[in-house]
Parts: sequence; C-alpha cells; structure tokens
Amino acid sequence: MSTTYNEAATAAPLNSTARVATASIVGTAIEFYDFYIYATAAALVIGPVFFPQTSGTAQMLASFLTFGIAFIARPLGSALFGHFGDRIGRKSTLVASLLLMGVCTTLIGLLPGYDSIGAWAPILLCVLRFGQGLGLGGEWGGAALLATENAPKGKRAWFGMFPQLGPSIGFLAANGLFLILAISLNDEQFRSWGWRIPFILSAALVMVGLYARLKLHETPVFANAVAKEAPVKVPLVELFSQHWLPVLLGAASMAVCYALFYITTAFSLSYGVSTLGYSRETFLGLLCFAVLFMGLATPLAALASDRYGRKPVLIVGAVLAILSGFTMEPLLTHGSTWAVALFLALELFLMGVTFAPMGAMLPELFPTRVRYTGASAAYNLGGIVGASAAPFFATKLVAMGGLSYVGGYVSAAALLSLMAVLCLKETRDNDLNKVA
Repeated sequence: MSTTYNEAATAAPLNSTARVATASIVGTAIEFYDFYIYATAAALVIGPVFFPQTSGTAQMLASFLTFGIAFIARPLGSALFGHFGDRIGRKSTLVASLLLMGVCTTLIGLLPGYDSIGAWAPILLCVLRFGQGLGLGGEWGGAALLATENAPKGKRAWFGMFPQLGPSIGFLAANGLFLILAISLNDEQFRSWGWRIPFILSAALVMVGLYARLKLHETPVFANAVAKEAPVKVPLVELFSQHWLPVLLGAASMAVCYALFYITTAFSLSYGVSTLGYSRETFLGLLCFAVLFMGLATPLAALASDRYGRKPVLIVGAVLAILSGFTMEPLLTHGSTWAVALFLALELFLMGVTFAPMGAMLPELFPTRVRYTGASAAYNLGGIVGASAAPFFATKLVAMGGLSYVGGYVSAAALLSLMAVLCLKETRDNDLNKVA
C-alpha cells in the first residue's frame, strides 16, 4: 500500500450537500439532454437527412437503429469508465465521460447530411452515436456513486435521487428547445438546419457541467477504500468472476425504466405525429407536460424507499407498470388529446417511481472496489434489454398487431424487472464502506 493512497484518503475533504446535488443533477441533466435530443431527432429528421435513398418506413427504422447503437456502446462505456472510476477515483472519470458525450453530441450537430457527403454521412453518424453511448455508459454510475457515497446514514435514496432528477430536467430542456424550434421554423427550415441547434448548444451546456464537477473532492467512501488497500487491477474481471449475479439482476430490474421512458417518448412521439396526426409542437408540448409527473414521482419514490426499503417501492412500481401496458391502445386510440396526455403522464410517473430507487440500490449491490464498474454495468446492460431496440421493435409490433402489442412489450419488460427485484435482497442497510 503506497503512502500516496493513504495521504489522499486521509486528506480528502467532504463535499457539501449543495455541491453534490448540483454536480449530480447538472451532469446527468446534460448527459440526458444530449442523449434525448438524438431520440427526438431520430423520431423527426434523422431518417430524411441521413437515409433519404430509402422509403419513409425504412428511413424511420434506420433512424431508430442508429438510436440503438448507443445502447450497445453503453456497456462498453461502463467497463471503460468503470475501470478508471474504481482505480483512480470518481471525480476524474466523471469529467472524462462528460467531455466525450459533449464532443460527440456537438459533432452530430455539425455533421453534413447524405446529400453532401453521401454514404459517409450515416457512417460518421453511427461512429458519433457510438461515442455518445460510451460517454453515457460511464456517466450515470459515477453520478450515482458521487451522490450515494456522500450521503448521510438513512438518506442514501434521497441523495441517490439527485442524478435521477437529471433525466427529467434534461428531457424538459431538450423537448422544450425542440418545441420552440417547431413553433418558430417551418418544416423545410427545421429539416435543413433547425434540428442541429440543440446538438450544437450542447457545447455550452458541457462547460457548465465541467465547472460543477471540477469543484468536487473525491468521495469519502472511495478515499477510505484506497486507504485500506490498493484498488483492484482489473475491476471488470473481479466483477464478473465474483459479482455476476447482482449485475444480471440489477440489469433486469432496470428494464422497466427504459421501456417506460423510451416507448413513451421516442416511439410515442413518432407514432403521434405520423399516425395520430398531431403536429410536432402539440405532441412535444404533451410530453413536456407528462415529464413533470416523472419529476414529481422521483422524490416521492426516493423518500419512500429510504423509509420502507428499495424492494417494496420497486415491486409496487413494476406491478403498476405491467398493468399500464394494457392502457396504451385504448388511451392512444381514444381520439382525444386528454387521453393521450393521461397515458403519457401515467407512464412517465411510473418511470419516476421505478427509476428513483435505482440511484441507491444499484450502488448498494456492489463493494467499493468494483462499485463504479458494477453499478454502471447493471444500469447499461439493462438498457440493451429495455431500450436499445425498443422504438424499432415497437414500430414493427404496430405493423404486426397494433398498439396492444407495444403495450405488451412494456408489460413484459415490467414483468422481467419484477422477477429480478423479487430475487434481490433488500439493500437499504448495506454498508457502502465495504471494500470487498
């Protein structure tokens, strides 16, 4: 054990609650802003701009496939950034993941379309989309650890809620900006250059996130861990040799969160505009309204999971999500805007209920020496199951059997998560200072 590790550990100052909250929320808000503007663009313009040589349906399917590329990259990002997060610390790794995500997002906004550079356009788009996924793969796990490893006793879910609020804020910012553009620009202007503005603005937002994170100190839990022993050489190897079951169960427990969010947002937006006949601005406005319910559910579920435990909250949320799948067809085909708004609000409220406890539960599943890698791996592997091809499969399922099939997809993902949660032990009282 080197004196460098010991000195760093004993000298590590504590972060204030305000600083932890700000860095956690700002970082994940920016990351999900970056990620969701692609989901919105995929539903609206990516197909015509980068795949114009195909039919309208093929354009939409190709667009959603590029959307899924990032979810394939996310587990690789969790392994890459998790390795350094468990070896050199949470702070530096979080800064690097934010930079990668921001650079790739900005470059997508500057990337010429198929009409300008031909086949290179979709190829480079896929490369940058892969980079987005790598960055987000390392983002959430670090933000969750930053929050929970600074939390006082009995308040880990409340502190773990900070990064969970980020998606709601990022979603509102992304959707709000697209809504303004939809109102301000005509279709030709939006498809020509307007859709690029949210991507380019990411560069300014990343600077804000970097400022917040560079002010942080290393978490006391990580500092204590390196004071006891040197970090593990290859966290990923130890994780899957000794802790593979919590990774798989944690990933399966996340499936419902992803399915609720991306079916409700990316798929529903595309379906609402192309099939239900809503204008872009109207449906984006409905989504902005609905995400407020996700923001409301997040702190309520975090408080409940600190009081009653992670499992009871997640079980209730998963059961309600199973039932909610059966409401998709009747509400979206009801013919009234209030029914559509009700469905969107219901699904995103349940997203908040099932997502909030994850900020504490996934880090609690793993010892400190592999916690960054483990929490990130579980979180991002869940994305492959619940979200990577969700909009793509939903488009196929509608063609096969209508919206009831898509609702069945949501219910199936929720059932998978319910079974996984039932197999997990309650983690509320786990000791985060446990090294191995």
